[in-house]
Amino acid sequence: MRCIRTVTLGAMTVALCTANFAVQSAQDTSKMDSRPNIVMIVADDHGLDAIGAYGNQVVQTPNIDALAKDGSRFENAFATVSSCSPSRSVILTGQQNHTNGMYGLEHKQHHFRSFDDVKSLPVMLGENGYRTGRIGKYHLGPEDVYKFDQVLSKGAANDMQSIARSPVEMADKSAGFIGESQQPFFLYFASDDPHRGHPFETYPQPNTFGNRQQGYPGITEVVYQPEDVLVPPYLPDTPAARKELAQYYQSISRLDQGIGKLVQVLKAQGKYQNTLILYLSDNGIAFPGAKTTLYDAGIHLPLIVKAPGVIQPSEGCAQDAQLCTSHEQMVSWVDLTPTILDYANVSRSGAEIQGKSFKPVIESDQKSGWDQVFASHTMHEVMMYYPMRMVRTKDYKLIWNIANGLSYPFAADLQQSLIWQDVLRRGITQYAGRQIEDFLHRPEFELFDMKNDPQELHNLAYLAQFHELRAQLTLQLKTFEQNTDDPWLSKWQYE
Repeated sequence: MRCIRTVTLGAMTVALCTANFAVQSAQDTSKMDSRPNIVMIVADDHGLDAIGAYGNQVVQTPNIDALAKDGSRFENAFATVSSCSPSRSVILTGQQNHTNGMYGLEHKQHHFRSFDDVKSLPVMLGENGYRTGRIGKYHLGPEDVYKFDQVLSKGAANDMQSIARSPVEMADKSAGFIGESQQPFFLYFASDDPHRGHPFETYPQPNTFGNRQQGYPGITEVVYQPEDVLVPPYLPDTPAARKELAQYYQSISRLDQGIGKLVQVLKAQGKYQNTLILYLSDNGIAFPGAKTTLYDAGIHLPLIVKAPGVIQPSEGCAQDAQLCTSHEQMVSWVDLTPTILDYANVSRSGAEIQGKSFKPVIESDQKSGWDQVFASHTMHEVMMYYPMRMVRTKDYKLIWNIANGLSYPFAADLQQSLIWQDVLRRGITQYAGRQIEDFLHRPEFELFDMKNDPQELHNLAYLAQFHELRAQLTLQLKTFEQNTDDPWLSKWQYE
């Protein structure tokens, strides 16, 4: 609902509002509004590689798996950028980050901000009868653009406005907001886990992933042995990698317990059935070759959606989350905001939204129109200028490395990671099948056959038999840039 102005009639002030649902007084809304509640759970750096519902039988994620059993999982869900603040800006606006202005990280000296006239999801929901609240990692700006009615907890100002609590504490802290009234609510629940800490610093906990405070209230730590973890093919199978993956798994299990507690709160208050719950990650795992790249390890991510209404699990789903309902359609984070607005019955009018609702995919498995996604990366840290644009279909991916004359820059946490430092110390020239030199110095175009080369190791862009395909995908990329007001469109002429 969009309120244009107020008028006074006798002793009563009335808001004149327009919307795509019946106008009600504020007093009546809490009694009559049956629209679904919305909970968006955003993990920090959780790749597709470590979730039971997606096939990992080692990591313990029973509560995330339970959401998949009550809902469905997307097999081809993609972030549009593999960097925290830019990705979160896309999640909460339905605009590419180069459109909304969040070109890189928000905090400290990086200081990227979205444009003042951007209309975000929490603002649109708040104007249309929803209570909005956030807890945990925020990492966005300015506050007026990404404004929530309630901030349930903030972290230190120099810690990316992130909550320094366990995910279980976050769920406990959310209980009051969830049960506050019968008015529908939007809760943005964003954990630090499983984000990497800085391994060269000494924290009370030896684990360098996730929460950085001493102790994890409400958490039963699940400790994994390095020899037991599953090393994804885009990482080298080394003792250093296994040690860090074991810590990563531990952090994921903490997050999973927080999700279990959050679901428990929703059920205890009778809100679970009429709540749309989305589980996703901002970008891929915080290892070299994944986060901050447009390779699939950085952007091909989990998306689990529990829709409101009666839950009817698919056959065999109760025993195995991999047998639960799944969708093969290609969706991206630019589609999240329009999907939520669709479920909330809120008009997109007045907001520039570049994605589309995948509600028809969830409700009727709509097939057509979901066969490609785009991505746009410019920076992570302000020192890491390396703009890339990407188009991906189910069969092929084209990456345009706009500043290919530069060396590929490393984020600080990746540069300092045990896995990368081990590679440097040992003088290894190959990293999980990719030459280190090719990783650091990339050609202008990279074209990959995603069915036959899912690890993106063999660049086809300069082979004669693929010139026509490259030209077709290049045209699609240019059209995408034109449609999204990409400032880097000019680089086709001047770079």
